[in-house]
Amino acid sequence: MRNTLRLFVKLPSSLSARSLPAREARKPPLSLDHFLQRQRVISLWRSVVRALYKIPKAHRDEPMRYARNEFERHKNVSDLSQIRYLISTGKTEFDSMQRYIDELAAK
Repeated sequence: MRNTLRLFVKLPSSLSARSLPAREARKPPLSLDHFLQRQRVISLWRSVVRALYKIPKAHRDEPMRYARNEFERHKNVSDLSQIRYLISTGKTEFDSMQRYIDELAAK
């Protein structure tokens, strides 16, 4: 770009080359299998949160804390078979708690 045009063109700081992280500093892209499992985990989390918000606020804290701790405890798992196992056990546990959640939501 010519020097005279640079005076009139002002790039936002978010677009400047210095603000972009180095290629090495970025996380590597997810494989397709990891991406799909990540979407299943997010879907399970959303289902749990939606169900827990049906519970009155006075009874919601403990189950919400338990669910959050379980998800955070396993957030660094990268083995696909273990992720699949955790998703299936999480769904099973959630299904078994669904009756309890429905009873509390009816109150």
